[in-house]
Amino acid sequence: MNWPAIFLGCFVIGFVLSALSFGAVALHFPVHLPFIHHVHVPHAPVSHVGHVGHVGHVGRVGHAGPAGHGSASVSPMNFATLMAFLAWFGGTGYLLTSEFRWMTMPALTTATVGGLAGAAVMFWVMSRVLWSPRENMQSADFQMVGVLGRISQSVREGGMGELIYSHGGARHSCGARSADGRAIDKGQEVVVTAYDRGVATVRRWDDLMTDES
Repeated sequence: MNWPAIFLGCFVIGFVLSALSFGAVALHFPVHLPFIHHVHVPHAPVSHVGHVGHVGHVGRVGHAGPAGHGSASVSPMNFATLMAFLAWFGGTGYLLTSEFRWMTMPALTTATVGGLAGAAVMFWVMSRVLWSPRENMQSADFQMVGVLGRISQSVREGGMGELIYSHGGARHSCGARSADGRAIDKGQEVVVTAYDRGVATVRRWDDLMTDES
């Protein structure tokens, strides 16, 4: 049996398919490969308005910010890691048998270890770099309507102010105007009812609670 040729074939196939799958993940190509197993996390209520959330019904929080949505995790057994194993297995085995003239069994054993190392490197890159929690947030996590925040600069009557809110694990600010045209004092907790071109239309959280009661 021509083991160098077998190892070389494994390397070529594994390298090409691994590069294609890695590129598809890194560049977000619409290629369906079994990379991700989704884990559903149930929605949790928010007891305090100081943090970002989404308002479902008036006065009631329907989503608990980014943590309220399902998150994605990478399975160690996926197409990319299998192809990385095949490439490193074939490359290691080919070098050992053709260049260093190793016997078949030692070469197979060492090539297997090399393949596992390659698969581990690919898995680490996918799980820690390409598929971070923020990378896999659903689009609903970035919708502004229903976001809870706090006025950092007072909204003048019929005028503009500034809103501070947390979203996607980071702190943001944007322009704010009152939904009813009334002034809103600095430090007031508000809910975004509309968002257009970087300006949020907001209502006081206290007003929403009063309307519901």
